Amino acid sequence: MPFRQAQWLLRMSGFKCATILSSDQRVVRLFFLLLLLVAAPAAAQPRETAITPELVAEGPAVPGGEVDLAIVMRPKPGWHGYWLNPGDAGLPMTVDWQLPKGVVAGPLRYPVPGRLSIFGLMNYVYEREYALLVRLKIPANASGAIPVRAAARWLACTDKICVPEAGMIALDLRVATGPPTERARFDQWRRALPRPLATPSHFAVNGDRLRIAIPLPGSVTLGDPYIFPAADGPVEYAAPQRFRRSGDTLIADLQRRRGEPAEFSGVLALGDGRGLEFTARPGPVPDGGRPVGKLGMNVAAAAIFGALFGGILLNLMPCVFPILALKALHLSKGSEDARRDALAYAAGAVVATGALGAALLAIRAGGSAAGWAFQLQDPRTIVVLMLLSAGIALNLIGAFALPAIGGGARPTGGFATGALAAFVATPCAGPFLGTALGTALLLPAAGSVLVFAALGLGLAIPFLAIAFIPALRNRLPRPGPWMVRFQRFLAIPMAATAAGCLWLLWRQGGQAALLDGFIAVVLLILLLQTFGHSQRIGRRFGWLIIAAVGLLVAHTVDVVADHRVVAARAPEGTEPWSEARVAAHLRENHAVFVYFTADWCLTCKANEAAAIDRDPVRDAFRKNGVRVVAGDWTNGDPEITRFLDSRGRAGVPLYLWIEPGKPAEELPQILTPTMLISRARRAR
Repeated sequence: MPFRQAQWLLRMSGFKCATILSSDQRVVRLFFLLLLLVAAPAAAQPRETAITPELVAEGPAVPGGEVDLAIVMRPKPGWHGYWLNPGDAGLPMTVDWQLPKGVVAGPLRYPVPGRLSIFGLMNYVYEREYALLVRLKIPANASGAIPVRAAARWLACTDKICVPEAGMIALDLRVATGPPTERARFDQWRRALPRPLATPSHFAVNGDRLRIAIPLPGSVTLGDPYIFPAADGPVEYAAPQRFRRSGDTLIADLQRRRGEPAEFSGVLALGDGRGLEFTARPGPVPDGGRPVGKLGMNVAAAAIFGALFGGILLNLMPCVFPILALKALHLSKGSEDARRDALAYAAGAVVATGALGAALLAIRAGGSAAGWAFQLQDPRTIVVLMLLSAGIALNLIGAFALPAIGGGARPTGGFATGALAAFVATPCAGPFLGTALGTALLLPAAGSVLVFAALGLGLAIPFLAIAFIPALRNRLPRPGPWMVRFQRFLAIPMAATAAGCLWLLWRQGGQAALLDGFIAVVLLILLLQTFGHSQRIGRRFGWLIIAAVGLLVAHTVDVVADHRVVAARAPEGTEPWSEARVAAHLRENHAVFVYFTADWCLTCKANEAAAIDRDPVRDAFRKNGVRVVAGDWTNGDPEITRFLDSRGRAGVPLYLWIEPGKPAEELPQILTPTMLISRARRAR
């Protein structure tokens, strides 16, 4: 028991320990043991525990196989349990298994913990229901039911008291064949486990600092990272942790406590519930890099200024410029109306980009990988943007009049135009805003939304300047007959935008979606031409046509959703993995190269670049009929997890070469083109 844990538990027990805290460590340990002996009889009395355990099996036990068990811990509100390394204080759970002969229990596997600071001490805890997973090996001669019993001990604490608890957990495990009955629950618990990193990490000691270099591709997003050390001793738990990113390496800078370990193991929490398990050994740690995590105000300010500048540059984009040019001409008409309209326009742009940023953060918080312009990955959004662009193009050539596009002194018109410009601008944001928006995703949620809102403000800055600086407004050309020709010219980039959206619709939804989109554009042209004709002859049924346009948009969005082609996450040139797909290729007498990868696996990406995605390798595969099947484990796909478990592997990469009628050959984790080409020629 570490000295500081004994101190903390004495505090938790309510003792006035000002003198004890400075006493000899052996005295404190002895005193702590006496406390446990006093507490043990009370814990043995029948009572309701603060944390209730339950032992659950994923399914029946297959003779000669394995089955996962979960020890589900349910703390009462205000109570918490502890990780395998409790931090400055606390105790981990201990389990004494009582199993029949031949049944073997593996180690406990803990989910990624949380942090709780009490009295200045950092604790690694679970404050909500959590599950510890353990794998049982079943003997081949098992039958009937296997009695699984275990004596468990754990420490339950609040921020004021701690209670050592104990209990028997038990179940009778049925021996049978068949699918797991609790697969969905276990898949959810497995997702909470940290993913093992296969690529080696390194650490270096520099004075009172311990610096760790963890391979992590730059495409992996981080919230507020934190390292949970697996063993007690090397680092100060309560000290702040600083992180930098240098290329595909994440560098952690920790406060050293004592000693220089032979290796350093732990869990890197990515800040959104995910975690990566790593082991670092002495080695080089790069200098430099940009800070991540809880960034300083200077970095956040740089992101905001970058977003402002990027928003200003968006005004030059072909898909946005037609709207903005007409808006600028409208602002040249007057002072008071121009100022109100410019403020409304700015509000619309800021609200739209801020809302898109908040939606992006919500999607990412749900575990999905998404980036700026994420909404364009959905063909339904493409339909809306396509029809909107086509409608604006028709407005610019004079087919119909819609004051909100080019003018209108009402604030609602300016607000709608600002929101429209921001929405249309999102496809153009990437090349100009990569650094600023990438930094925004590393900030806390409020700071991230502020950066996205700054993008909208940057988009509106030129119009605010025109509206509030008379010298600029006076330099704008006055409206005149030339504007008809200018508007028709501006219709060209908008029509090109609509055509580009139609192409994207084909890429995302196939030929059926392309046909539906083309029909929708033709019908929209007819409806808006009719609407324009009614405006010119003074008839009053224009709103009926506008309603018909709304129905057309809604119907097309609904139809295109049915044709959506969900793109496989497998890398380009491969087929998405499934056991059925591999078996089908083998039945057709094809050799199959199977590999499992993840975005955060640097070894995987290095092998793909150096060996798998090389032209000579692809040519050899094609000439010799080799099928390539890839599984993406970035988000912990449960089917892939189960397959890796069946191969005795805890993580990726995993490379398998399978030929018809032969057992699967597991390839090394470092591949070469020659290794793959030679096997392809042999498989002919």
